[in-house]
Amino acid sequence: MQTAAKAAVQTILHVDMDAFYASVEMARHPELRDVPMFVGGSTRGVVLSANYPARRYGITGGMPSSRARRLCPQVAVVHPDHDHYSAVSNGIGEIFDTLTDRVEMASIDEAFIDLTTALRRLGGDPVRIGEQLRAQVMDEQGVACSVGIGPSKFIAKLASKQAKPDGLCRVKAEDVIAFLHPLPVDAIWGVGEVTAGKLRKLGLDTVRELANTPRATLQRALGDNQGAMLFDLAWGRDDRSVLARKPAEHSVGSQETFGRDTDDASIVTTEILRMAERTASRMRAQQMVGRTVTLSIRFADFTTITRTGTLKAYTDRTNDIYAEALRLFTRLNLQRARIRRVGVRMEKLVPKAETYEQPALDEPTHGWSEAEQAIDRAVLRFGPKAVQRARLTRRVERQAS
Repeated sequence: MQTAAKAAVQTILHVDMDAFYASVEMARHPELRDVPMFVGGSTRGVVLSANYPARRYGITGGMPSSRARRLCPQVAVVHPDHDHYSAVSNGIGEIFDTLTDRVEMASIDEAFIDLTTALRRLGGDPVRIGEQLRAQVMDEQGVACSVGIGPSKFIAKLASKQAKPDGLCRVKAEDVIAFLHPLPVDAIWGVGEVTAGKLRKLGLDTVRELANTPRATLQRALGDNQGAMLFDLAWGRDDRSVLARKPAEHSVGSQETFGRDTDDASIVTTEILRMAERTASRMRAQQMVGRTVTLSIRFADFTTITRTGTLKAYTDRTNDIYAEALRLFTRLNLQRARIRRVGVRMEKLVPKAETYEQPALDEPTHGWSEAEQAIDRAVLRFGPKAVQRARLTRRVERQAS
């Protein structure tokens, strides 16, 4: 297991979306925010996710839908849209990728982020980084998340549970024991109902009591591996690493679903600009550049088309990406077709350090590149709305994804 010295130098975030499926649906249907609702089958099946007004009636995830309706006859039921949930999850993952490449998506609605090596570059304050991350997820995707910060995956996950709903909790390395030991034994990662029952038969109700039980006693009661693991976790020792994703081909993008289908070209092109800006910012955060721009358009009937163009030179600038995406959109000549979603993606990215940018003769010494870098610094320090282009300050009704 991990030594205390090693744990002290790590900074791990655990990000957990609050009632993810329900939150995504409430972003699409704001009228459901203050009424009991759940995502799942209306008469058969189970509850996938319930909002907090529904939880006050005792409705929880995994509960049969029929029982949920008995507990709250007036509950609103939304049938699941798994394609949309995956799109939102991918969008959230791309936000994480702007911080570091050490990101492990544990499921569709939670992730571990290892900030240890990126902390200095990001300003050094994990609480500020966590709060800005929460604000960015809400701003771009319209859903709330809770963030736990700790010296290990285990402690970070427990901290995020303490932060719920819609909060942040940091546990410093020197505070791990004080945080951990008052908790019930079933708070420990991997302790289910059966194991908790065995521990309580031994008179062990809290993590402190578990920690003060000899390792050998736990191994006799639970088996060598599980007994040793629980003993170490009870003392906050966890050597599991964040398992970074290894994409086959690096790409960065963003997409947004309108709250109402639209055939207004000015609204569509404004959102294409917003997606180009968001994509470019993510590329700069990862110090990547690209030449291949892909525009995706989803229509009201859910059919989707994509168009791809290649720039003359590698770039990470919003204006370059937007100009190509706009050219692709204009060439479609859609004749007021009703549009549901737009997306902009840069593909086949390469590290910026490996490319050479030929300056144009008529380009000023300091221009958009420096301006966008300054904007990135302001956003990193003050949040996602610190600096915005004037055209993007008027936010249309949308469902982020």
